[in-house]
Amino acid sequence: MNSLLSNTFLKIMGVVAAFVLLAYLSYTSLVFGVIDTSWQTAIDAYTHFNGSNEHIAIRELRVPRVLNALTVGFTLGVAGTLLQSLTRNPVADVELFGLNAGASLFVVFAVTFIGISSLTEFTWISFLGAAVAGIIVYVLGSLGRDGLTPVKLVLAGAAITALASSIRHGMMVLNEKATDEVLFWLSGSVGGRKLEYLATVFPYMLVAWVAAFALARPIQTLLMGDDVAKGLGQRTLLVKLATGAVIVLLSGCAVAVAGPIGFVGLVTPHLARYFVGIDTRWVLLYSGLLGCILLLMADIAARFVAMPAEVPIGVMTALIGIPFFIYVARKGLDKG
Repeated sequence: MNSLLSNTFLKIMGVVAAFVLLAYLSYTSLVFGVIDTSWQTAIDAYTHFNGSNEHIAIRELRVPRVLNALTVGFTLGVAGTLLQSLTRNPVADVELFGLNAGASLFVVFAVTFIGISSLTEFTWISFLGAAVAGIIVYVLGSLGRDGLTPVKLVLAGAAITALASSIRHGMMVLNEKATDEVLFWLSGSVGGRKLEYLATVFPYMLVAWVAAFALARPIQTLLMGDDVAKGLGQRTLLVKLATGAVIVLLSGCAVAVAGPIGFVGLVTPHLARYFVGIDTRWVLLYSGLLGCILLLMADIAARFVAMPAEVPIGVMTALIGIPFFIYVARKGLDKG
């Protein structure tokens, strides 16, 4: 596969360019909004805090928002790459495969019937929900004489997503108090989340990122086919189980912090492969950085489209992701 950045130097320059763009987007997110500020005001909010609306907005709202967008975007981008590599499915995404729906269902169940409200407990419950949904989708996609196929995986993911969403809505109708507590979280947003939320989950995110890059080389071997990988001495089942565990950890972290946000992990791996080819290490890095860029851009757009109101960020990512999904799906059918 030909890539736009054909050698290591160009790929490194691409990473530098991504960081420059991220710095600009972070600046834009930090200083512009319903209350316009400046870079100096942002610095003064931490060095000479005076309790003004501008300083409060920066410290309590905008800085957490930027950091959430960066970490969740990177997490979703990496998760999408791992999921597409593990399933060898070009339209794989934590949203389309039911992982977000499973995590959300378990959180709503815990709030409705157990009365859980702490973010730490939310985190573990979202991990469990994502894992259960992923296992069910994988099993359903493996049924039949043809075994595991991309089409069956997508259909299984759509079915589990629909089922989990129906049950979740039913529970919310039965318990209005739980509905009030969880609706804000279910909307999917990087805004309104305090830094304490991110601080609780970030250690798990960091472990998952490190594990993802540690698995890059084994995954690259696995992409050559199970028979080839086994011939090279790889324990393919162990690699698949480890990759699946990292995907669950990543998706659980993202859902715990920002709620269910879809399509970021669908789009970014394809863009990454366009830039750097099929080397999994570079694809993971670029997909993560592109996830940061995409989520920051979506968040900025969500705030400015209907100012002073705010469009849910999931709507903005869907506006990009759904046409991209249709394009990739049609391209795959044409090849078939």
